[in-house]
Amino acid sequence: MADKPLLIRMHPEDNVRVVANDHGLPEGTVVPNGPTLRERVPLGHKVAMRDLAVGDAVRRYGVVIGYAAEPLPAGAWVNEHRLRLPDAPGTDDLPMSTSVSDIGPPLEGATFEGYRNADGSVGTRNLLAISTTVQCVSGVVDHAVRRIREELLPRFPNVDGILSLDHVYGCGVAIEARDAVIPIRTLRNIAANPNFGGEVMTVSLGCEKLQPDRLFPEIDPGLLRLQDQTGFEGMVRGIMENAEAHLDKLNQRCRETCPASALVVGMQCGGSDALSGITANPALGVASDMLVRAGATLMFSENTEVRDGIAQLTARAATPQIAADLIRELTWYDDYLARSDVDRAANTTPGNKAGGLSNIVEKAMGSIAKSGLAPISGVIAPGERAVEKGLNYLATPASDFICGTLQLAAGANVHVFTTGRGTPYSLEALPTIKVATNSGLARRWHDLIDIDAGPVATVEATLQEMGALEGYIADELNIREVEYSSDEAAYIELVAKPNFPLLGKRLGKQMKAFQQAINAMDADAIAALQATGSVTLLGETFDLEEIQVLQQAREGTNTVSN
Repeated sequence: MADKPLLIRMHPEDNVRVVANDHGLPEGTVVPNGPTLRERVPLGHKVAMRDLAVGDAVRRYGVVIGYAAEPLPAGAWVNEHRLRLPDAPGTDDLPMSTSVSDIGPPLEGATFEGYRNADGSVGTRNLLAISTTVQCVSGVVDHAVRRIREELLPRFPNVDGILSLDHVYGCGVAIEARDAVIPIRTLRNIAANPNFGGEVMTVSLGCEKLQPDRLFPEIDPGLLRLQDQTGFEGMVRGIMENAEAHLDKLNQRCRETCPASALVVGMQCGGSDALSGITANPALGVASDMLVRAGATLMFSENTEVRDGIAQLTARAATPQIAADLIRELTWYDDYLARSDVDRAANTTPGNKAGGLSNIVEKAMGSIAKSGLAPISGVIAPGERAVEKGLNYLATPASDFICGTLQLAAGANVHVFTTGRGTPYSLEALPTIKVATNSGLARRWHDLIDIDAGPVATVEATLQEMGALEGYIADELNIREVEYSSDEAAYIELVAKPNFPLLGKRLGKQMKAFQQAINAMDADAIAALQATGSVTLLGETFDLEEIQVLQQAREGTNTVSN
């Protein structure tokens, strides 16, 4: 039987709806209380709910996302080829702190297990990070890091890991240029991230423009200069000896109970689709609001993907000055595009469009949804640290790794990343929680996705229920120890399940009896099936296509089942 049509409208004024059926909807589908589809419409794509003439406004989220470039009769597929992009909104006469919401009373008692630092910040990991002043040293440092992991790290069980803060800056650049301050303060503030425990260790070459005292003017950089060492082995040995002293200090740290107000959460989306603004991002917005109420610091970012919603953001600013700061950062972005002779239309990727996002306006409305309803309490320039509690806007490019790196520099100790098309992106320096916008992606990437927000689209979960990923964040950070084991049997058991599409046709009314027999197969019977490729039950012989063998987590473990 065909799926019941699921089409989602985000606002009463919308004249399009988004298809939420996993496989899209075929031509001829009758929309309940709506038109008949004139062509196949894929998952995440829009359907015109009434006739639209050339030039008519197309509305989603209650805003104009484009104008019909051709006649669009009711039931037509609305995509990027059939829309004209609206002009970018201006930056004059914007609402300034006119819509500041009360998101509710403070939430008390939420905690997680973290590492307290001398500066008052709290880490969610206990890592040694090696800063570098120039790209020339990266190869030597990477080799040394591999040896440290193999030879030293096992002696320091309370240290979660070691990483090198590589970059391509430091020499061959105009170090006195006006904007050089941005990469320099970014490198400085990354080294000060709470997950690195205040243990600054730096490797320099010696002759580079970015000298250690310029990178770290106010603190001891824990310096090792390669040009002072004797040969390659001397360089590696020097790095390892320096690292050992820092590891010894970090190893003395232990997790302790910390308030949720010490969380600094970076929020980001990448590989977005049209469901991003329906499921994962609004659910993250609910979680964000709860964490703001608990006193935490939240950051959303990506100049490209909020610019078309500038009026929403300035209205939500806690003060007119914060609204002015938002305008300053987004005007810088406008000027950057003008200097490069490009416009914002270039942002939307082929994958975004395949996922139903017609243009940057539609993408921006969905991106902003992850910021929830809280007032915007601060604006952070790129490379700067977050200083305000509550919801902050961090001005970054849209590139996943650049945005994530700048959130790391701003002090993020946990990262939440939503995706619809899928990307294996993560950051080594802090926990990265991946949220899928649709269940199809969550199933395909079961070992990469932490949370499936797809049930919101299929009305199997509410945004409030899915927003409990706020609790997932706390659970994720309560991990005290990770134990590695090759004893799979201690954590996994095998279970047999009937392949209903195949066996239903073959067994008919006998299916129930055989289902019980298959489900009752013990470990020996399953092992025999896997070894021989067949098994006989109740006089019938079945093969491995007809009986599926699955791995299931043993009760009382935190293993994930497939």
